[in-house]
Amino acid sequence: MKILMTFRTIAVIHIGVMFISLSTIALAEDKLDIGKMEYETACAVCHGLTGQGDDGFLKELLAKPMPNLTVLAKNNKGVFPFDRVYQIIDGRQEVKAHGTRRMPIWGNTFNNQSSVYFKNYPPHDSESAARSRILALTEYIYRLQE
Repeated sequence: MKILMTFRTIAVIHIGVMFISLSTIALAEDKLDIGKMEYETACAVCHGLTGQGDDGFLKELLAKPMPNLTVLAKNNKGVFPFDRVYQIIDGRQEVKAHGTRRMPIWGNTFNNQSSVYFKNYPPHDSESAARSRILALTEYIYRLQE
């Protein structure tokens, strides 16, 4: 049991280091940007490529207008609400102050995708991989701020 926990801990650290390394390489070489890739894959269809909410592919099909993600810090006295954005993206714990849930629960989606991707690499921790993806996405939205 203890050996399994040690392997799991090593796997979690390895996955975290991999995502941090890839993020660093992405920003340094401007070739791979995990946060941007996650945004373009999961968010841009509704929020638009610019994050302003006015150019999303599904804009016409949505009942309510998308919020402008580029002014989150501006609307919060100049401080980017990192934890709040992370929780909204994750979506597995509904935050009453956010009102009703209108967007997909990406935490479950990312967790399930990671489980499938890493199934041949035991031991793996799909939850850590999901959190890394949400962190990268939240950091990218931070970079979209005006």
